[in-house]
Formats: sequence, structure tokens, C-alpha cells
Amino acid sequence: MTGGQPLPRAAEPTLTIAQVVERTGLSHDTLRYYEKAGLIERVGRTTGNQRRYAAADLAWLQFLIRLRETGMSIADMQRFAELRSRGDATVADRLAMLREHRAGLEDRIRALRRNAVALDGKIDHYERLLDQPGSDGPT
Repeated sequence: MTGGQPLPRAAEPTLTIAQVVERTGLSHDTLRYYEKAGLIERVGRTTGNQRRYAAADLAWLQFLIRLRETGMSIADMQRFAELRSRGDATVADRLAMLREHRAGLEDRIRALRRNAVALDGKIDHYERLLDQPGSDGPT
């Protein structure tokens, strides 16, 4: 055991922090921040204290990226991670969080679609102005 967490089984392939950076697009600093912020559980370490990420760590990081990209706050991500760390007893709470986040995402998608339609209308307006004979362009 190292740092309070067992190392992954010898047969389980692990990734260095550089490999995780390459696969996820997260920076070294972000990975360290996620660990310090409690978003990821303490990562396994080698005897030289180098982080070694298991496949489950990578899958969890990819899910965190999705949460972040869909606008979940760090505080809510921390709450979700904390619930996850408590095991199956929190499945209903995690499901409720994800449903609420998904509903908020749908609201934002609808708003983005409305905004895209408005922008398309303005683009069409300016294209028509440019197509008018004798027009020097939009004013």
C-alpha cells in the first residue's frame, strides 16, 4: 500500500500522468487539482511516488470531462464524486443529480437553438443587403 491506496494489481496495465494527459487532453496541473479537490480518489503510486492511473481512473476522468463540458460546476462535481465514493447507498442521489443536470442541459440546448435561429436570421438579413444591386454593404 502506498499513500493510503493499494497499487493496482500487477497484471492490470496502468498509465503514467503523461499518458493520461495525452489521452484526455487534461493538463498535469488539472489532474493534480482534481486529485486535491477530491474529484478523483488518490491515484496509485509507484515505489518512486509516480502516479499510475488504472483503466477505471481513466474512465472516471472521461466522465468528469463530460460533466465539466456540459456545465456542471466544480462544487457539484465534488458532491457527485463524494457520493460516488460512498458506494451503492448513494445511487439514488447520484441519479437525481444527473437527472437535474441533464434537465438543465436541455434548457441550455433549447436556448442555444433559439439563439442560433436568431443569428441565422441576422446572417440572412446581411446577405440580402449585400446581394442588393448598388449596395455598398450593410450599415
